[in-house]
Amino acid sequence: MACNPPKYDDLGKDAKDLLNKNFYFGSVKLDGKTKASNGLEFNLNGMHNSDTGKVNASLETKYKYSDYGITFSEKWNTDNVLTTEITIEDQLAKGLKFTFDTSFEPNTGKKAAKIKSAFKNEYTHSTADFDFDFAGPTIHGSTVFGYKGVLAGYQASYDTAGSKLIANNISLAYKGGDVVIHSAVDDATRFSGSIHQKVNSKLDACALLKWSSESSSNSSLTLGTKYQIDKDTSCKVKVNNNLQVGLSYVQSLRPGVQLTFAGLINAKSLDQPGHKLGMGINLEA
Repeated sequence: MACNPPKYDDLGKDAKDLLNKNFYFGSVKLDGKTKASNGLEFNLNGMHNSDTGKVNASLETKYKYSDYGITFSEKWNTDNVLTTEITIEDQLAKGLKFTFDTSFEPNTGKKAAKIKSAFKNEYTHSTADFDFDFAGPTIHGSTVFGYKGVLAGYQASYDTAGSKLIANNISLAYKGGDVVIHSAVDDATRFSGSIHQKVNSKLDACALLKWSSESSSNSSLTLGTKYQIDKDTSCKVKVNNNLQVGLSYVQSLRPGVQLTFAGLINAKSLDQPGHKLGMGINLEA
């Protein structure tokens, strides 16, 4: 039975999204998206870090030539990095995608280039990326096979300059009904496992466990839940083994306007500083 597997990095995405999205701790985030009548898309992202006072922002333009399967995008950020990306999809073969990605830093003159490829069908999703460097390219590859809800993936990276393997990861997952189970081993030293369940139409719950054989201090357990109050309102709560409690409240004020409030509480030291607040604004037109 076909299951249309995701790419390797998206295995366990259900749990990761629940625990990571909409938690803007110690920052104010603005996301804006609009589309012109000719199909040109504009994406504006900005974030202010209240701890460092630093502001990071980026502006991206994207245009899709649907008849030819080509997407052209350009991006500039406040670190003064210019990025150009051209994607060709489903032209040479159905499910095959090529991406040509270049970046340029005017201040330093540094240049970088990447070629990315992906192929997917009902049973597999494979990728092969090449990062070009003067010393020698780095090759990244991954593949995921899926059948009847069972997913098995492998990911590796090879540094041609140093002639060594710099990443060697395996992953297993199972998706059945309302439950997604995921486990992974990275470089035979870092282990992770997660479970996500859609309890009902309004309630989601998950758990994420991470453990490292190199250092016990890197081990963690995080529990999270999301409750959909109504079609315009949702809230999230997560807590880890260090008794750090994360809260998130998302409210859609009107179509295209979404407001998020988030907070991080150190339950071990309620009377001490270190608690963080954050806010996010999402605009789409």
